[in-house]
Amino acid sequence: MEPRDIARRVIDDNHFMVLGTAQPDGTPRVSPVFYRHAGYRDFYWISSPRAQHSRNVAAQARVELVIFSSQVDPGPDVAAVYVGATASQVPDTELAEAVAAAFSSSSNGVRAYGVEELSGTAELRLYRAAAQSVEIHVRGSDPERGTGIDRRLPAEMSPPR
Repeated sequence: MEPRDIARRVIDDNHFMVLGTAQPDGTPRVSPVFYRHAGYRDFYWISSPRAQHSRNVAAQARVELVIFSSQVDPGPDVAAVYVGATASQVPDTELAEAVAAAFSSSSNGVRAYGVEELSGTAELRLYRAAAQSVEIHVRGSDPERGTGIDRRLPAEMSPPR
């Protein structure tokens, strides 16, 4: 299986990602957030602008994401995707289009949010991380790509056909 196919499977099969942001003092902060994606390049989540990770994104747009299943036992089925991205709150001028992209399909009964729930005096906002790089985790013992040491392998994430 190609790295992009592995990345797509991991992204499609999971619902939470770890969002890594930088604190004001430079230390890392990681936060689990429920996500939706559009085209395997844009990752969306909903949060309060007052949440620490949202304030961190406002101050420093560069973020890292990790997507993996915590329900898989250690072994050959472990798969993870690492995403280097630039994140921001979706501006009101782009909100209708972004909401449509983020909620274009249903996901395990999770309802789609409307523009009115994410703008104006609403408590929540839509955030987007635009992927700059996507890599997959390769186990050191992987029979096809292993080198003896776990490593990351780039996954070219052109839109699916």
